[in-house]
Amino acid sequence: MVQSLVDFARGKLAALEQQQLRRVLVDTERLEGAVAIRNGRQLVSFACNDYLNLSQHPVVKQAASEAIERYGVGSGASRLVTGNHPLFRELEMRLAALKGTDDACVFGSGYLANLGIIPALIGPGDLLLADELSHACLLAAGTLCKADVMIFRHNDLGHLSALLQENRGDYLRAMIVTDGVFSMDGDLAPVADMADLAAANDAWLMTDDAHGIGVLGGGRGSSFMDDEKAAVPLQMGTLSKAIGGYGGYLCASQSVIDLIRTRARTFIYSTGLPPASVAASIAALDLIAEYPDYAGLPMVKARLFCAAAGLPEPESCIVPLVMGEPARTLAASKMLEDEGFLVTAIRPPTVPDGTARLRFTFTAMHENDDILRLAELVKPLKQES
Repeated sequence: MVQSLVDFARGKLAALEQQQLRRVLVDTERLEGAVAIRNGRQLVSFACNDYLNLSQHPVVKQAASEAIERYGVGSGASRLVTGNHPLFRELEMRLAALKGTDDACVFGSGYLANLGIIPALIGPGDLLLADELSHACLLAAGTLCKADVMIFRHNDLGHLSALLQENRGDYLRAMIVTDGVFSMDGDLAPVADMADLAAANDAWLMTDDAHGIGVLGGGRGSSFMDDEKAAVPLQMGTLSKAIGGYGGYLCASQSVIDLIRTRARTFIYSTGLPPASVAASIAALDLIAEYPDYAGLPMVKARLFCAAAGLPEPESCIVPLVMGEPARTLAASKMLEDEGFLVTAIRPPTVPDGTARLRFTFTAMHENDDILRLAELVKPLKQES
């Protein structure tokens, strides 16, 4: 045991404990529908990103089981060595068709995708412009790529335009990155207008559609609002939320995907996803394509909740209630758990200081009666915040 290391860790933990910012893992068993079991209690979960409840769908689970029987548990190597089992090509073709692109590249996770894509496309002497509320992995990739990074105010096209006008001419290449749906606020990026602005300035727009695919735009995501496809050349996302499985992807032109497969370090040096995960995603995408009305249910549930609780109309199936300080937010989360609801308290540094919040997520299988009962409990919290 190295005492200086132990002392360092203990000191850090004590400081976090004092600010009520220390994290702990809680065993959670998820069942069909929107049910979770914690500490022996059955709760209605409004804290899960499995928006279509497909991780528990019998067709999806059967596809995973059959893939294990045929291909085994693991892929055995990186995809460029021997880990590229036949299911990958099928999944990438489905993703490309869904997103209207030439091809797709599947990564081990959404975080790995962003850490690999951005440094493969831009580097020193280039410009990266990022929305200030972009997911942490987009900002981390900005550090890795060693490009000059400029942050624009959240969803502020005027600020983004000004930064481009002032700086675009100084760089050979420029990329703009944003979430399509912002994971902690639930609002949407102005994707179509941003795509037009990017094209006018010869900048490459990449949207992280982790919380859009499967539930918005008929299941196609945030680049397909109002029945039109926005001209986004780099559509990134995850398979771990509405798709119900695990993994990340990029959908783009053939030449871009070929380059990513050749140069993205998190693709080259990571073991390929297990066959079961890939097969599950294929089955989930088939269900989304077959039942588009089902894909729209999370938004229906979110609207019901907001109307009943007196909250603004939601833009996605993520609804935040900003409480302010961590202690108050934790107390509210505990109160809801006592009433039979699992709602996570989100605290800094995930969100800015002073904006700790309850984050409600809505799924296709939430019961309306549970939603209305939750709304009644939330009304007093809304008035206090």
